[in-house]
Amino acid sequence: MSDSKVQPARSFPRLEDFPFRATDSIRLGDLDPQSHVNNAVYATYFETGRVYLIRETFRSDTHSAKNIAVVRLEIDYLRELHWPGPVDIGTRVARIGNTSLTLDHALFKNGECVATGRSIIVQLDPVTRKASRMPDEVIAQLKATM
Repeated sequence: MSDSKVQPARSFPRLEDFPFRATDSIRLGDLDPQSHVNNAVYATYFETGRVYLIRETFRSDTHSAKNIAVVRLEIDYLRELHWPGPVDIGTRVARIGNTSLTLDHALFKNGECVATGRSIIVQLDPVTRKASRMPDEVIAQLKATM
């Protein structure tokens, strides 16, 4: 008998798990020499989802979404992606800080999760370019999606 432990099967997220959803297209230029989507392009797809969330929540006249910066990005590659076709991007708020948001991302093709990711974005003061507190109305709107 072996002492090795059996690892539980990994569960993958579903698009329905994400309140913010966007779609992007796999472009021929996204491919690398191995004819699959280049790993760096996954970050671009997650950017599409992140920008959608930011545009939906940072819309007031007193606040500008252009003062947001990505300070961390993690990606777990689960499956290869191939051209052509659309991809669906799911994004959700994982954590709300005073000056930052942690976002979870997932990328799907034909309903199958092909990558997951996490990003941390920071609210910047437009003058000092240092981290600043997010507006209360934005925090409230984001909390409502969790």
